[in-house]
Amino acid sequence: MSYLDTTHDVYKEAALTPDVGLCCTTTPVWQLPGLDIPSIMLRMNYGCGSTVHPRDLVNDPKILYVGVGGGMELLQFAYFSRQQGGVIGVDVVDEMLEASQKNFVEAEALNPWFKSDFVDLRKGDALHLPVEDSSVDVAAQNCLFNIFKKDDLQKALAEMYRVLKPHGRLVLSDPVCEQQMPQHIIDDERLRALCLSGSLPLDEYIQMITDAGFGTVEIRAKRPYRILAPGHYDVDEMIYIESVEVCAIKDPMPADGPCVFTGKTAIYFGGEEHFDDQKGHVLLQNQPLAVCDKTAGALGDLGRDDIFISESTYHYDGGGCC
Repeated sequence: MSYLDTTHDVYKEAALTPDVGLCCTTTPVWQLPGLDIPSIMLRMNYGCGSTVHPRDLVNDPKILYVGVGGGMELLQFAYFSRQQGGVIGVDVVDEMLEASQKNFVEAEALNPWFKSDFVDLRKGDALHLPVEDSSVDVAAQNCLFNIFKKDDLQKALAEMYRVLKPHGRLVLSDPVCEQQMPQHIIDDERLRALCLSGSLPLDEYIQMITDAGFGTVEIRAKRPYRILAPGHYDVDEMIYIESVEVCAIKDPMPADGPCVFTGKTAIYFGGEEHFDDQKGHVLLQNQPLAVCDKTAGALGDLGRDDIFISESTYHYDGGGCC
C-alpha cells in the first residue's frame, strides 16, 4: 500500500466520523454578512490556515478547490461566485464528496442566497485534475500538498499551473518546518497523511512553486502549528512546525527570476524628496514600500546609509513593488 492509499484511508475515516482535531486550523473562520456556516462543516475543517481571501475573489471568478473536506471553504468561495458551477471541488475520496454534498443541503437551509449547484463536485486527484487548461481564475488547496512526496508535489503544482488562466492565483496553506525531520518520521505514512512529516522548509517550498512557473509569490501569513515532542513522537528533540499561507500568481517569469514577497519593506530617509534607483523603484522620503526579496537585495547592495530594509515579516498583503 502506498502513502497515498494511507492518506485515502485517513480521510475516508474523517469523512465518515468527523475529527475536530485532525488538522486544526489556527486561523479564525471568515465571518461575512449573510454567511452562516453549518456546524458540521466547522467540525470537518481539516485545514491549517485559510485560502479564502476576498481580494482574490472579484468579478465572479471561476474557482477550483482541491481536497474538499466538509465543504466549508467551497461554501465560502461560493459566497463570492454565486453562479452555477462557479466553484469546482475535486476530491479522490468518495465519502468526502458525499459528505460535502450532504452538508450543502444544510448550508442551503441556513443561507437563502446559496444553491448547491453553485459547487460542481468532481471525483479526481490533484495529480490528474479533471479540469480544462487555463479555465479557472483562482485555484486553492488547504493542508493537502504537504502530504505529497516531492515528485508528486511537482506534478500537483504543474496541474494547478495548467488549469489557471494567465495571471490566475494559486492560494495554498501548508505546514512548513525549518528543522531536519528524521528519516523514519518522513517515511511514516500515517504522520504524512496527518500533515506532519511532509513539511518542507519554506525556501524549498517556495522553490518548488517557482520551478512550476509561477512568476510572483506572496507569503501572506506564517503561524505556529504543531510540536513533535519526545515522548509523544519517536524523535530525539522537539520539532517545531509552522503553517504558511501563500499566493502564487501565474505571471510571466521575469528574466532575472521570480518575485517573492516575504514581507520586506524599504524606507528611504535621506535628504531628497525621493530616491529613484532607475530600475522602476521610487522610494518617497520616509514612506514605507513593500518590496520583493529580489528588490530588497538589490537596494541593500547599493550600500547606502539612507535606505532601511526590514527583515522578512512573512506577512504580505499587496501594494508592493517588484
